[in-house]
Amino acid sequence: MALILAGLSALFYGIADFGGGFAARRSRLLPVLLLSQLLGITIAIAALAVMWPGPPKVPDLMWGLFAGTLGTMGLFMLYGGIARSIVAIVSPTSAVVGAIIPLLFAMLTGERPAPTAMLGSALCLPAVLMLTREADGGEHGGKSIRTALVYGVLAGLGFGVFFTAISRTSPAAGLWPLVAARVASISVSIVILMFSRQPLRVERGDLAPTLIAGAADMGANIMFLLASQSGMLSLVVIIASLSPAPTVLLARCFLAQRITAVRWAGLVLALAGVGLISVR
Repeated sequence: MALILAGLSALFYGIADFGGGFAARRSRLLPVLLLSQLLGITIAIAALAVMWPGPPKVPDLMWGLFAGTLGTMGLFMLYGGIARSIVAIVSPTSAVVGAIIPLLFAMLTGERPAPTAMLGSALCLPAVLMLTREADGGEHGGKSIRTALVYGVLAGLGFGVFFTAISRTSPAAGLWPLVAARVASISVSIVILMFSRQPLRVERGDLAPTLIAGAADMGANIMFLLASQSGMLSLVVIIASLSPAPTVLLARCFLAQRITAVRWAGLVLALAGVGLISVR
């Protein structure tokens, strides 16, 4: 069940990345991020009411606040990188860095997946790079590449810490950690918005992608939280890091972007990796 939930989180993260990046190309990043987070916390509170676990405990709330603060940095860097730099560098870099941090943490704390699962994980990481590989054609200068790498690494650091922190919460906490995480992310976004004096406005054509991004991101977070609480973090985070796969497919469907041979190979490699991870 944990691997299925991790797969769903990858699907929803991919949808959120596509919607948020699409909206941030024309609208200002901060309003897009804040509006999507407001919808996310609404969904989290509604789900919390349905799946009521009882009052929250302080450690779970603290882990959630910490995760939300760093996760906001990750989203800010990812959406900004998608909108302003080279997507083919930002997206895979953030996905790989975001997976390596909790993977190393899980190994250091004693997780030891089966050999087939380790082999599957070793296939999934290069698959992420292949999924977002694009021909550069020489049009990007070194400075642009360095900028994209900075966006990707910072986004990955934020996501990696988010995944690690949110996995430390107790299963009995329910969705309280995610509510706390959204309170932190919304607070950070509001403070930045106030200091930057940007209007809280999203272009009309970007409203739907923004809302879709917010709903999908919270759905992905819920799936990841449940998966990390019921399975091995080292495997869950690898599968969740395959979010570029649905992003690529969505770009093909809605933006008519061609899926190159390398990307098809990445999809096949990702499926093979997930298959090996699933072997008992």
